[in-house]
Amino acid sequence: MSLELQVKTRLKELIDPFTQKDIISSGILQGLHVTPEGKVTFTLEINTEYMKDGISLKEKAESLLKTVPGVSSFQIALTSKRKTNKFIRKGIQGVKHIIAVASGKGGVGKSTTAVNLACSLSQKGLKVGLLDGDIYGPSIPKLLGITQKPTSDDGKIINPIEVHGLKCMSIGLMIGERMPAIWRGPMVQTAFQQILRQVKWGELDILVIDLPPGTGDVQLTLAQTVLLSGVIIVSTPQDLALIDARRGLEMFVKLEIPVLGFVENMSYFLCPHCEGRSEIFEHGGVHKEAEALGIPLLAEIPLHMSIREASEKGVPLTNLESFYEPLTQKVWKKLNNINPG
Repeated sequence: MSLELQVKTRLKELIDPFTQKDIISSGILQGLHVTPEGKVTFTLEINTEYMKDGISLKEKAESLLKTVPGVSSFQIALTSKRKTNKFIRKGIQGVKHIIAVASGKGGVGKSTTAVNLACSLSQKGLKVGLLDGDIYGPSIPKLLGITQKPTSDDGKIINPIEVHGLKCMSIGLMIGERMPAIWRGPMVQTAFQQILRQVKWGELDILVIDLPPGTGDVQLTLAQTVLLSGVIIVSTPQDLALIDARRGLEMFVKLEIPVLGFVENMSYFLCPHCEGRSEIFEHGGVHKEAEALGIPLLAEIPLHMSIREASEKGVPLTNLESFYEPLTQKVWKKLNNINPG
């Protein structure tokens, strides 16, 4: 292995505090040059908001280079640049992709979609986490049959509950099923950041975040502070739900969050006895909206007894192949075309 490759390999151990990628992949390391004599020079280009972290990063790089055999000397320049985006969005170390599942209003099956998408991704052999971001109405514990409370090894970092192949966290696991969260906006934002960032997620391919309905504090906190790979918007076909879905879509577009696509939930009723199909709502409403807005339609999920029964029992569906496989395939394909966050 050449000395330059050794240096690059070791420098990849250092993490950019803004993107949570290694400093080479994130692009803050510029102009790396390694001479045959072992002299190493490069620049760390840090956003002005992170200059304190940049100084610490430079010191870590210097300590690291001292341990690389063959490096005789080094010179690291630290420069600053003004960040054009007014939001400072961070990823989570060890998590490749963070996606959010959102809806304009409640009762459209957003949480059920988030749970079954996460389970379906896990069944593909991926490492998946599921965060219940609905502070006021957490439903993930019920949908996954979780009753135990999370633990902590040090009193600071929370161990997620591992169930059905997922690492899960919800405020509902901490306050109890019947305890209301009577909190104002700042408290909600603090609680959300805690269950997002003070959790031992470990290495994950995907973290799925089930957002509360609407366009409130949690959605804004997420959009402004978390480096998302994208958001999925769930709606039922009728116009009343689509009106609110449009509002949610507009918020994410204005905040420059990638929209992966729409999911039309309760698209039609599928009889469990005869497999006959009935259009309870105006089927295709989300499809028409997606075409009009130029947003992909990821899936049409039926209203089916097995989905309802699985949700009430708190167990994943065993027939994910028929209902959620198209959604899973499209989401994973889209994420594969995005640089990990």
